[in-house]
Amino acid sequence: MSAPTDTETEEVAADPRRAAPGIAAAAPAMPVRFPPGVAGKRRKPWLARRRALRGTVTAMIDLASAHLPEVVDLWVESWRRTLPHIDFDARRGWLVDHLEEARAKGAVVRLAVVGTGEIAGFVLIDPASGYLDQIAVHPEFWGGGVAEVLLDEARRWSPQRIVLDVNADNPRAVAFYVRQGFGEIGRGVNPRSGLATLKLEWRAGETSGT
Repeated sequence: MSAPTDTETEEVAADPRRAAPGIAAAAPAMPVRFPPGVAGKRRKPWLARRRALRGTVTAMIDLASAHLPEVVDLWVESWRRTLPHIDFDARRGWLVDHLEEARAKGAVVRLAVVGTGEIAGFVLIDPASGYLDQIAVHPEFWGGGVAEVLLDEARRWSPQRIVLDVNADNPRAVAFYVRQGFGEIGRGVNPRSGLATLKLEWRAGETSGT
């Protein structure tokens, strides 16, 4: 599942195919390419193994420059599915700058890697304040437990308290956080998009009162 928490979402009247300089736009989905020698009856077992590998997070790693194109693509796809009326392709450059600036201030970006080597999602959290700035999962991995793994990773870096802002009209994300023990502590409005937001908080040893 995806639970984006971008607090600076902005609706932009721009060509949705446009990408920021240096960041390639998300490519259309490619057909499955079978390895040499995999044909006929051998394809079903190979596909089953591939599905199993894609369904398991095998590593949590730090963000590196080489990961940025894949991370930006999954972020765009996640938000595009969540809020299709907003042009997130136009936000590619913003995300790259935002990740770099956040890390320079001490925040941590951790990537969830599945058995095929693909990056299924990422989380951006500031251990000092407990602010969870971003958590995104590629739609192809929704419902597979990746979001739970990412949130567990956030709790590992901020074990006492996590606070975040989420769009109020993102019921999938809100329901996810409530199930994970978050409770509402405030409301606001995104200054760029004008969308209503909820401020949610999780504290160790407490359950949601929502």
